[in-house]
Amino acid sequence: MKKVYFILILVFSVFLSACNTKNQRSKDSDSPTIENPYFGQKTPGLTAEIFAAGLVSINGRYDYGISFSPDLDEMYFSANKKGKTADIYFSKIEDKKWKTIQKANFTQGQKDAEMEPFFKADGKRIYFTGYSSGYKDEEIWYVDRLGNGWSNAIKLDSPINDDNVMYLTQAKNGDVFYDNISKRKMYSSSSKNDGFPEVQEVKVEIGSHAFISSSQDYLLVQAQNKKDKKRGSDIYVYFKKKDGTWSKPINLGNTVNSNFGEAVPSVTPDGKYLFFSRYNEEGGISNLYWVSTKIISKLKMAYFKK
Repeated sequence: MKKVYFILILVFSVFLSACNTKNQRSKDSDSPTIENPYFGQKTPGLTAEIFAAGLVSINGRYDYGISFSPDLDEMYFSANKKGKTADIYFSKIEDKKWKTIQKANFTQGQKDAEMEPFFKADGKRIYFTGYSSGYKDEEIWYVDRLGNGWSNAIKLDSPINDDNVMYLTQAKNGDVFYDNISKRKMYSSSSKNDGFPEVQEVKVEIGSHAFISSSQDYLLVQAQNKKDKKRGSDIYVYFKKKDGTWSKPINLGNTVNSNFGEAVPSVTPDGKYLFFSRYNEEGGISNLYWVSTKIISKLKMAYFKK
């Protein structure tokens, strides 16, 4: 009798173990931390959707300035609570899973705050903005790839840092675009011998936080909506014309922009998705949103058909 009882317990235990394994596999398959580009999230269409709600986009803080590595296996973004300084956070794929999000702390206290990271096209460098508390002394810094990690943070040795500057993005050929806060204008610099010896103003009508596309065929900016001054900033696109000048700014429309403020645009290395932040929306301070870049392609086609 005892033997039969023991066998029944053993069978029941095996059954429970199998059920638990199945449930765990089911949980793992639904987890946003499995190996998958874009933190395991379902990709959006032509209408902007919140990105990784509760994981990356967290209500009660500002989430903005996201950048992915060329292989889409690393993700860096900046975040801060209202009135607090910013930090850069990251996650990467290890053992076929996205790891728990951590703080980067590139400057190790050399700057009070770090924000708006940007991956170089080859994935071997991350540019970012470092600044002092009180939102002052904004400068461009960078770290270089060292094995599986990064070098000590280095302040960019360039006339770029002669003024207060922020949000540097880079085209595939090495040219960079950035905000000159001191002059309240956008500037650019051509890459020469891996440096940026000269700077020049970007001749556009409006906008800040410029994101330059990989081939420099378009430029994304945030700017106050001309038609409705009461609403926050919107995302606009400029297209490069045959003569090398930029088009008029074109609003990305209501599937991207809202009555809240859209800001800090960026595009993924594969060119497929536009990311931006939506500021001061209900229930949060700002969250990250993403949308298919087909919306830019459609606007480009319509513009050059004129």
